[in-house]
Amino acid sequence: MIQRVKEAGASERRSVMERIGIAAVVRRANIIPRESMQTSRWSSLTRAFEKPIKETKQMTVETQTGAVSHTLMEWHAIDWQAAHENVRRLQARIVKATQMGKWGKVKALQRLLTRSHSAKVVAVKRVTENAGKNTPGVDGTIWDTPKKKLNAVYALQQIGHRPLPLRRIYIPKDLEAKKMRPLSIPTMHDPAMQALYLLALEPIAETTGDPNSYGFRKERSCQDAIGQCFIVFSQERNAKWVLEGDIKACFDTISHGWLMANIPMEKAVLHKWLKAGYMEKGRLYPTQEGTPPGGIASPVLANMALDGLEKALRQRFPTTTLAGKQAKVHLIRYADDFVISGCSKELLENEVKPLVETFLAERRLQLSQEKTRITHIDTGFDFLSQNVRRYGDKLLIKPSKKSIKKLLTKVRTIVKNNKPVPAGQLIMMLNSLIRGWAHYHRHVVSKAIFARIDHEVFHAIWRWAKRRHPKKGLRWVKAKYFKRVGNRDWLFHGEYRGGYRQMYFAAGLPIMRHVKIKAEANPFDPAWELYFERRLGLKMVNSLRGRRQLIYLWKEQNGICPICQQKITKITGWQNHHIVMRSLGGADQSENRILLHPNCHRLVHSQHLHVEKPRSRKRALPKA
Repeated sequence: MIQRVKEAGASERRSVMERIGIAAVVRRANIIPRESMQTSRWSSLTRAFEKPIKETKQMTVETQTGAVSHTLMEWHAIDWQAAHENVRRLQARIVKATQMGKWGKVKALQRLLTRSHSAKVVAVKRVTENAGKNTPGVDGTIWDTPKKKLNAVYALQQIGHRPLPLRRIYIPKDLEAKKMRPLSIPTMHDPAMQALYLLALEPIAETTGDPNSYGFRKERSCQDAIGQCFIVFSQERNAKWVLEGDIKACFDTISHGWLMANIPMEKAVLHKWLKAGYMEKGRLYPTQEGTPPGGIASPVLANMALDGLEKALRQRFPTTTLAGKQAKVHLIRYADDFVISGCSKELLENEVKPLVETFLAERRLQLSQEKTRITHIDTGFDFLSQNVRRYGDKLLIKPSKKSIKKLLTKVRTIVKNNKPVPAGQLIMMLNSLIRGWAHYHRHVVSKAIFARIDHEVFHAIWRWAKRRHPKKGLRWVKAKYFKRVGNRDWLFHGEYRGGYRQMYFAAGLPIMRHVKIKAEANPFDPAWELYFERRLGLKMVNSLRGRRQLIYLWKEQNGICPICQQKITKITGWQNHHIVMRSLGGADQSENRILLHPNCHRLVHSQHLHVEKPRSRKRALPKA
């Protein structure tokens, strides 16, 4: 008989009273099925519900009278706080076992997590709240009701799992639709299964990953990679040469054999993912190499395949020796794009580049000869749409010329293709594009470039306005579409869906320096919990800058959703909930509002729950 891994020193086995059914009375408000779920065909006969680990904090819930369907209660009665706590606790144990090198225990904990009910509901919740939740795969089904979501949880079984081929379609690569790129759409069940196993694989990937790898990793971003570039090249004594590397078709050509031999997860499941194939025009095309296209787990698998390059460079050029220090070799990687610094061109050409090619060849990968080059820091290089270049004794990082040209091309194409649309609608189309571009580049030296962008956008709009009214004078056109607000003249404005809209100015966005994440930080390690809480607070305040009421509400709740007790971030999203409904006379002031996750907001309204404001808890946090 196989024993389960114990959690927190306590056995997971049910008591005798529970097994004979005496303890079957469970509160409907916060039930959660036992963590083992179905591990055999007979477990459905013995499965029972367990109480959550601890009661929900910072929330008072009162169930109002009203009929609610049985299925709706089943899905919305899940105790999300307990579910997330169960998953995080097992992930923390996986991290600790990985750090200690106890791979047998890691495997046992992974098996326990992937078969737990908590992990399954979290996985289904993830795939039903992402951007592709309404796009069906080859089976034509989506999970858009509580009943379908609940059935999906019980359908996540390892036995009999067979991924379906992906549905291949082609979408425009640019606004002019001259080039098309393939897009692979999986069924709902397959991403949910990948999300389930990703919960057990991602803690290992974060623990064993390269310290200066920043792409597709939790709590890391492009800004962190650019921040590391500044650290490596900013000082006069730093390296002067850089190897710009780009891996040719990385995601599509990774060796399946290498992945099967080195990825620490159930091999049978991984093999099925890799060999799923895709359907195009009714024909099945098998996949012989590469990560699963369009899969949730694909970025993590690709990252784990490339992890180890920094370690190989460190072994070849150790910083503990004088020769290693003088080589000044440092790796900065974002997904399959990377740069490596060096003290000389010869070192990078004759020693570093062959080492990288040997490393990639083991994974059946190769460098792109067109995009891989060695340049001097005074000449500069482009990385993640930024240009890194030394001007005399000062290093400046600016938006790259290619990125600027691409943005202006998109702006002019939108303006050109929307001649008859109202001014307000055109403003909404342009604002989202310009605002997103400006926020991405706001952490570098970009103030003058923002002003140039505004200048070029204005001229494109001015030509659009004159073209709409060829028989009117310029003063008339200016009075119709532009106005003066304060000290700013020629402000493009219009109405859209009953609201007043005005043009967004990139130059009005203040420059804000990004605080780089510590290279060794691990979001799944409890030792780094307070560090990431501090970073989240700074990140949310900066992202909500100018929206004082949202900042106040977020701080008042300590950044926690009072329903599931999980953090509210830009990734999870949030919705404003009125404690007393406005239809019943509730005010729109902050005293009557609270921030909830979208799923928690639906839960509150479906079960007619009453949520009270949490009490603010203040505690000292270490600096980020």
